[in-house]
Amino acid sequence: MSTKSRLAMILVALTIFGCKGPLQTSAASAEGASGASSGEGSSSGGGIRTENVPDPTMDNITAYSLKVPASWKFQGVLLQGGQATCDSFATLTWKATSPDGLSKMEQMPQMLWVYGNGPKPAHGCLPINNAMSAHDFLKHLASMMGLEYKSDEPLPDENAKFQQGWRDTDAKGSAFYASHNLPAPKNTGEVAGAIVGSRIGSTPIKGELKAWVHCAETTRPGFHSILQGMPSTPPAVTGKCTADVAYLSAPESQFAGLSRLWNSPEMASAQNHEWGDAWVKRYAQQGDIMTKNLIAQTDAKFAAQRQEIAHTMAVQQQVHDQFLATMQRGTDMSMARAMDSMNARTTAASDMVDYSLDRQTVMDTNTGLVYKLTNQVTPGGSLVQVHGNGTP
Repeated sequence: MSTKSRLAMILVALTIFGCKGPLQTSAASAEGASGASSGEGSSSGGGIRTENVPDPTMDNITAYSLKVPASWKFQGVLLQGGQATCDSFATLTWKATSPDGLSKMEQMPQMLWVYGNGPKPAHGCLPINNAMSAHDFLKHLASMMGLEYKSDEPLPDENAKFQQGWRDTDAKGSAFYASHNLPAPKNTGEVAGAIVGSRIGSTPIKGELKAWVHCAETTRPGFHSILQGMPSTPPAVTGKCTADVAYLSAPESQFAGLSRLWNSPEMASAQNHEWGDAWVKRYAQQGDIMTKNLIAQTDAKFAAQRQEIAHTMAVQQQVHDQFLATMQRGTDMSMARAMDSMNARTTAASDMVDYSLDRQTVMDTNTGLVYKLTNQVTPGGSLVQVHGNGTP
């Protein structure tokens, strides 16, 4: 997926998930937040305070603001994600705990998995190899957490709204993908709840798990190569699912009151839009830098390959020239030896002829002229004896 298409999906995800308060429902009443229940009042301690979660990578600007009971302990952190992991954008995780430690409200770290025969992230994914409904995922998660899964909790209104949101996303994104000749991902979303049970010491604990599960399937059409050395790539489908999970747990006598408290509109979390805009802008800039670095690395690789080819050709030319020079020297030496051998044979033959004819060959050192004389004459003066062929 290109940087632009990833950025489009991130904008959508931040819009849908960024301002979502865990266990927040429209049916909850403001009266529930006042602590009318005796069990609720003993756990909330009365009053509500605001907690801000900063982004340490952006000068600690507030990313999210949350409401928690005034006496509860709070821990929150913004997870940044990463390009090589399952999670590619920032997500919020936090936990609030009652003073006695028996009740808690938790937005768990986002859980992700990938399935299909397409490319997959290097790490950070759950070992799940198929699409999974929200209810099935909660059953799987409850088992992993060692919780007793007691019953499904239907959430028809929230589920319908969540599914419609992703259908609208598909409709809005279709033009973008069509304009870039890209196959549009198919988005599906589902919200599910479950009632679970556990114990802390001798105290029975009732819990509610709630999951927002979104899956996006991306199809790659494949490529049929007609060039030698360039392999074809088969069609591939990659599905990526994310699950945002909220978990409320409390002693059974306090659960109903705390459920009303945490589901009330007063407890809704809020994303700092200034931070969201800055984060998306930075993500886009990082994507541009990565693209430019990739292009630079590719150019450098090609330049190195060209330099290596030029060096190899120069070495081959040098070896070729040395080979030809060696061959030429060998030929010259061979011809010289052949000439010396021929001259030697010619000299011996000419001397043998002179001997057979009882004559000698002399040279006038003044004129360089060669004469044949009888062996009865002794040369003198400027005449010197030479071989029969005139060589000294």
